[in-house]
Amino acid sequence: MTRRDLAWRLSGVVLTAGACTACLLLDRSPLMVPLFDVALLGLPLMVHGKRVAQVLRAERRGHALTAAAVHAARLRARGQDSDGFGT
Repeated sequence: MTRRDLAWRLSGVVLTAGACTACLLLDRSPLMVPLFDVALLGLPLMVHGKRVAQVLRAERRGHALTAAAVHAARLRARGQDSDGFGT
């Protein structure tokens, strides 16, 4: 795991843990609803790391084949051909 990926995953942990802690402190407050949304936003970051940012960039640029672009980037990073074997 690279430092960049670890940083993205840790930011997800911080978002989720911070929002859950704030929800515990704000017992029965209406602010708990948006904090719950923040906690849910941290979950994909914890699981997928920097790939979340990659997918968001691809969608923001209007890429029609986002899943194929992400898959191709992974294969390039691993040094593999489209068939899954090395070059």
